[in-house]
Amino acid sequence: MKEQLLRLIYTIVPKERVLTDLAELYSYSFDASFGGYLPEIVIQPKNKVEVADLVKLANEFKIPVYPRGAATSLSGGSLAVEGGMILDMSQFEKKLVIDRENLLAISSPSVITSDIQQKAEEVGLFYPPDPSSSHVSTIGGNLLENSSGPKGLKYGTTKEYVIGLEVVTPTGEIIRTGGRTVKNVTGYDLTRLIVGSEGTLGIVTEAILRLIPKPLARKTLLASFVRIADSGHAITKILSNGILPSAMELMDNACIRAVENYSPAGLPIEAEAIVIIEVDGHPAAIDEEIKKCEDICLLQGATSVKVAKTDAERDEIWKARKMVSPAITQMGPTKISEDATVPRSQIPEMIEKLYQIREKYQLNLVVFGHAGDGNLHPNIITDKRNIEEMKRVEDAVSEIFEAAIELGGTLSGEHGIGILKSPYMELELGSDGLLMMKKIKDAWDPNSILNPGKIFPQPGKLKVELT
Repeated sequence: MKEQLLRLIYTIVPKERVLTDLAELYSYSFDASFGGYLPEIVIQPKNKVEVADLVKLANEFKIPVYPRGAATSLSGGSLAVEGGMILDMSQFEKKLVIDRENLLAISSPSVITSDIQQKAEEVGLFYPPDPSSSHVSTIGGNLLENSSGPKGLKYGTTKEYVIGLEVVTPTGEIIRTGGRTVKNVTGYDLTRLIVGSEGTLGIVTEAILRLIPKPLARKTLLASFVRIADSGHAITKILSNGILPSAMELMDNACIRAVENYSPAGLPIEAEAIVIIEVDGHPAAIDEEIKKCEDICLLQGATSVKVAKTDAERDEIWKARKMVSPAITQMGPTKISEDATVPRSQIPEMIEKLYQIREKYQLNLVVFGHAGDGNLHPNIITDKRNIEEMKRVEDAVSEIFEAAIELGGTLSGEHGIGILKSPYMELELGSDGLLMMKKIKDAWDPNSILNPGKIFPQPGKLKVELT
């Protein structure tokens, strides 16, 4: 990095928060996805003025800027693919205010998501978005990736709960969008545009989040199926019968066996699939709803249904689900995690297509996910040193997304596009739809400073490259 630029950076942020040592840079060269990209410098801003001044400086010197929280992105959203400057937003000054009267949380971007959930629950309120990384990931990253988790089925995704933002634009201005009112229809909805923009349209420095009353009670069951297709039919039958669970999670046999091998939870290893269903609301209503869910599962071929009678039993069921990701990493050194999403009615068809892809390419492909909202997570466990196998993985990933789109689905339910799905954007949006998004990006970021290389495909790149 040029000495002149470095001297100017030190006038904005003190040296102890500017990292240039090669060992330190390598620790910022990866996230939870795939591949490594070395930044030229890492800076840890503490406030919005520092962020704005650094972005203005980056525009002057045409240096790429990559905002980064806890780096739990599964699509490469925070990777420094063109070198340049990483802004480590996890060190931003922390602020979290719970406004019980107005059902709001006002948070700085560096606050851990589960801390917001915990503080809200302490006063009888509820922040529903619950990505699996919630105990690690920061709220700023959650918002920009629009990640959500299992409760999206009943409560919607993160974007439903963001009503106001303070943002540093790609040219260094500090703006506010939305506000503290639930109703706000003034002008364009820039809040919704920024949420899910993956750090390409702005850097969040404060968020106003909508909270809701905490449900009074909840019930959880675990159903086992000999045929995975039956589990898909049970899910769609429950929903079509007017029951809206707060979560419906699916695990296939490979996931079940991986969890039992990693951290035994008493799961039925002979089952082809298990489904975890949770309902919440008024105690009288959920007793009736969980009984209906139990009856429907049995009618659709479930071999056993267990309803948790205590909080400890409920925690044990959810522990099995949360163990899936660490458990399947024991099956191989490289995990390619996808989140293709289809309409609920197409879940059985999508599962069948995933298994056909697994057989066609002879890969270790496992399936789990938030089946209630059609958000499946096909994961391929492989070894990046095996070039021949990685080539088959690339083809399989392409077919997974083609299948999801053919069934009326989408490339991403919660992981974002990043670099891993950008080659498929035109497949879903069409050339005109993608061009309209690119025009927005170009208008906001004329120097292409902010998080370049994400969302939009590189010319001629038609599929993911992992080798």
